[in-house]
Amino acid sequence: MAFARDQWYVAAYGAEVGRDLLARTVLGEPLVLYRTGAGAAVALADRCVHRRYPLSESRLDGDTIVCGYHGFTYDPTGACVFVPGQQRIPRTARVAAYPVVEQDSLVWVWIGDRERADPAAIPRAPWLADPRYAVVRGMAPLNARYGLLVDNLMDLSHETYLHGGYIGTPEVADTPIVTEVDEERGVVRVSRHMDDAECPPFYARSTGIRGRITRWQDIEYHPPCLYLLHSRIAPRGVLPPAEGEDSGAFHAEIVYAITPSTEHTTYDFWAVARDFAVDDGSVSDYLHHSNHTVVMQDVAALDVLERVIAAEPDRYQELSVNIDAGGLAARRLLARMVGPGAAGAPR
Repeated sequence: MAFARDQWYVAAYGAEVGRDLLARTVLGEPLVLYRTGAGAAVALADRCVHRRYPLSESRLDGDTIVCGYHGFTYDPTGACVFVPGQQRIPRTARVAAYPVVEQDSLVWVWIGDRERADPAAIPRAPWLADPRYAVVRGMAPLNARYGLLVDNLMDLSHETYLHGGYIGTPEVADTPIVTEVDEERGVVRVSRHMDDAECPPFYARSTGIRGRITRWQDIEYHPPCLYLLHSRIAPRGVLPPAEGEDSGAFHAEIVYAITPSTEHTTYDFWAVARDFAVDDGSVSDYLHHSNHTVVMQDVAALDVLERVIAAEPDRYQELSVNIDAGGLAARRLLARMVGPGAAGAPR
């Protein structure tokens, strides 16, 4: 499967990157991440130029990595600054250093031509670092290609069947969607507004609402990596005012960073930010446990689907219906990012 290069991808949460060496593989490229003594995040190629020993299995000495096999030492720019047994350092003794930006508690790395890396192009998820919101988060590896996770998140009708008892209710599958594609900005939006819906346990227990609700799901997908779900929950009949704050509703900003690791593995970074019960640790514990359970239900289903797809003949004919409009638009934008010369557009 081809990947969209010359793009920003999430490699870690900021809290994961510290003075211990962290290994991640993004678009098939092994990376080692760490933080300098001054606090800057660094991402280098995770292979010593000498005999390819993983630098993530080595050690930090100040701001340099000392290879655990033969001692070749690299600074944060990737330049080799020490070679054992000789004074001269070969001109080619360096590893790739990747542009890194920390934003909204996420560590983004640029995979591709570093001259084209523009930090301003990174989409925002500001709730993840906003003190007015409480956030729970996690990361789940999938043994499945990343296009399957994109499909999964763009079509939330599966909540009714896969996540019953947590976030799924009959109305999610029964309510038609509205899909819009912003071709200029490269964003897909999918909206599902339920004005009279059952309140799933995920929200009943966290908000305290009893009875039926108004439930809105507004998706923004910023390919290739960032998915935002703006979730509005209110008692039935409580709609947003024409002007002013929507104080009669509860809001959850659900964020997924979908990062391809290899052709058949994916990092699923997930977070739930909420503007209610911000100081209630029991609500945070409940939402973390519940969302982790939902994510792992997706992981189990997509791991099965990956095995099915890997075993099927080429050019298997899928059937798509109205609920797939957002996912199909996402596939088209991803294929455009990959480029016409690349085989195997994401699916």
